[in-house]
Amino acid sequence: MGNALRFLYGGCCKPQSDEPDSLGPHGVTISTVGVSALAHDLFQFDITSQGLLAFYGLPLPHALVEVETSSTPAYQPQHWKFELHTLPVDAKAVADGDGITVYVDTRDPRESANVPIEVHEYAIRRSKARAVKNYAEADALQKNIVDAGYRVINGPNNDDILARKYRIRLRGIDAPESAMPFGKQAKEELVKLVQGKSLKVCIYGEDRYNRSVGDVYCNGTFVQEFMLKKGLAWHYVAYDQRPEFALWEKEARAARVGLWASSNPEKPWEWRKDRRNGV
Repeated sequence: MGNALRFLYGGCCKPQSDEPDSLGPHGVTISTVGVSALAHDLFQFDITSQGLLAFYGLPLPHALVEVETSSTPAYQPQHWKFELHTLPVDAKAVADGDGITVYVDTRDPRESANVPIEVHEYAIRRSKARAVKNYAEADALQKNIVDAGYRVINGPNNDDILARKYRIRLRGIDAPESAMPFGKQAKEELVKLVQGKSLKVCIYGEDRYNRSVGDVYCNGTFVQEFMLKKGLAWHYVAYDQRPEFALWEKEARAARVGLWASSNPEKPWEWRKDRRNGV
């Protein structure tokens, strides 16, 4: 920064008399003289004075940092354990309206240090087997990889990507089961939203089925919000008390959209309990 300021200070020319000056913030004339004066001030203060920057209408240092705003809404609580960035989602990976299977590239810094050595070896041997068209051995090695919780996926450039598998349970909502009214529609809407997209998933923990419970974002859309506002999921208040979830469900109820077109839709957790009890 110091060298740049020396250049600016030493290299500024005098203003041309036939060039009209324009007024900047606070009525300060913007001209080559103004630039030279600014360079002098910045050089003398070594940009330690935020008041000087504000006076000249320049952004303060913190404003120069690029920040992400599209995929982390203001209401997002900051209590997750870790964050995943997935490979594009396949339609078949959507189990229902609140469950998705995703894969994360093991070249991701968080994943790379945790891949078992034998899985790396399986992947290398599989690649060699496919190179010589020994597909039987390649398929057997792929099964070993899958059994370990990973998969070799064909990438966009026809390259092999070793990826870790995560089963995701969308936190705070409960969508109708497939055999329930609107169960099929809930799954179809979720497929349309996430198919072929890379997702951001904020993981909070695991449920009793060893699924990772998390908030899911797709191209800036908060997926749980989308499903609640579509009337295709309940607010799972027993496990999540976020007030915005209750509000989104209330709005969908009032508009009678999705499952709320019915006057008394059956709750999925009660439906599951009845099936367990043989009702």
